[in-house]
Amino acid sequence: MSLRPPEPEIAAAPAGDVEWTLVDQLLAEQRTLTAVERFSQWHEQGQHGGGRGQGTGDGYSHLMPAAPPGPGEQYRFEVNLDACTGCKACVSACHSLNGLDDDEAWRDVGSVIGGRRGEAWQQTVTTACHHCADPACASGCPVAAYEKEADTGIVRHLDDQCIGCQYCILKCPYDVPKYSKRLGIVRKCDMCVGRLREGEAPACVQACPTGAIAIRIVRIDAIQPESGSRLVPGAFDSAYTRPATLYRTTRPIPADARPADAGALRVEHAHWPLIWMLTLTQLSVGLFTALAVLALAGKPVPSAAVFSATGVLMAGLAVSVLHLGRPLGAWRFFLGLRTSWMSREILAFNALAGCATLASGAAFFGQDRFMPAILGLTALTGLASVFTSVMIYVDTRRPYWNAPLTAVRFFGTVLTLGTGAAAAVLGPDKSWLGTSMGLLALLHGWMQARVRRAWEDDDSPWNASARVIRLRLRGIMDSGDALFLTALLCGFCALITGGMASAVWAALYFSALLAGQVLDRMLFFTAAMGPRMTGGCRS
Repeated sequence: MSLRPPEPEIAAAPAGDVEWTLVDQLLAEQRTLTAVERFSQWHEQGQHGGGRGQGTGDGYSHLMPAAPPGPGEQYRFEVNLDACTGCKACVSACHSLNGLDDDEAWRDVGSVIGGRRGEAWQQTVTTACHHCADPACASGCPVAAYEKEADTGIVRHLDDQCIGCQYCILKCPYDVPKYSKRLGIVRKCDMCVGRLREGEAPACVQACPTGAIAIRIVRIDAIQPESGSRLVPGAFDSAYTRPATLYRTTRPIPADARPADAGALRVEHAHWPLIWMLTLTQLSVGLFTALAVLALAGKPVPSAAVFSATGVLMAGLAVSVLHLGRPLGAWRFFLGLRTSWMSREILAFNALAGCATLASGAAFFGQDRFMPAILGLTALTGLASVFTSVMIYVDTRRPYWNAPLTAVRFFGTVLTLGTGAAAAVLGPDKSWLGTSMGLLALLHGWMQARVRRAWEDDDSPWNASARVIRLRLRGIMDSGDALFLTALLCGFCALITGGMASAVWAALYFSALLAGQVLDRMLFFTAAMGPRMTGGCRS
């Protein structure tokens, strides 16, 4: 006698071009046993007993593979969308078994809607980590806190290795990793690997009352989705990370199917330590670049200006540490140099700090003959460092962080703040001020035009971000416009006056300019709506 409950019957869609009618759906549902009915039938027939996984592995063996994965294979989630009712029992079970924080969830449930000609269509979707064949979270981590197990294919997060930088959250297109403020690290679904190794069903599989979630085995080299294919409507292009999860359904999916929360405008986290880090480091690089131009032109470089540029750089690097949940482990950044732009950024800015210290030392000891070479090297290292900052955000593939927009904003800040700072600290030479004002006008006008164009174009990749800026963050945008006008007014006053008055107006110009750039970096983070799986239960 078998100790295995009967397989659930999955109704097949009508063959050919026969229309899938309501009667067909009701008959198919009538032929499908619920988990409770299957268990009752199994028990009445006496098909129960001891053995490995009693009450768990045996009772859910039809939802589990008969043997562990072999070489070149891995576990995958297989979700029967027709059986998913959106009850969120899987969410509760995952939360309870893994001891998650109150605001932490490793499995979510959302819905997809659609339908034409008044024929409404809705489908609930349960989702967790997809244990991708090419996981973006692992490639982005600067300290190698992720590993894809060779024997199971499960993408595991190494909690003791994590420094809490949260870059994997930005890299994952499915919103899988979750940050725990209590622990200062990121955590994620590991498919209850401990239970799997003992032949037990994961919590979500065991808790689902309709048996909608199963564990299957797939060859890793077979996970080769075509470009443009998606797990469910509204999900990110599967060709990016090659997710292993399989969603199946017998119901035709309407061409206009979309996530139920597709129109939601989310304001993302501001990440204030990163706002200040980017603003201050780019200011420092800009000032070092201006000083290098001055030195290479054979003009004297004030020591105070070199010290100021170095101090601003060190302040920016110091404040960036506040973004880490476990900063003491950041020394391991070299582990991710092969794949992670964050590791490369850390290396580049460490090199910049060394060059800046050397420049300050040369200025302190009056070694003017070495200043052109040292400042030139510092400026080049700084520009390379800003490039790594650009690539960190471009590599997340968020539409608002596309390469042209991010590069122009970051390097535009370098040039605008650098020349503005030079105008404030180098004295009566007003050419720096005029250059800064011209760059500011170009940068502000270009950015305003891009936002307006994305706002008016519904097909723009970052139309949603433009709508967030214009509708949810209007106050910040208007404040930035006011600071822009204030800066130009102060700059004009500095140009037409002389002596102490001109210096005061130049300082006021730089203050308004700096405040405006801080607000721009705030918009940079808060308006960058990231891709995610459909879901209405997340804020």
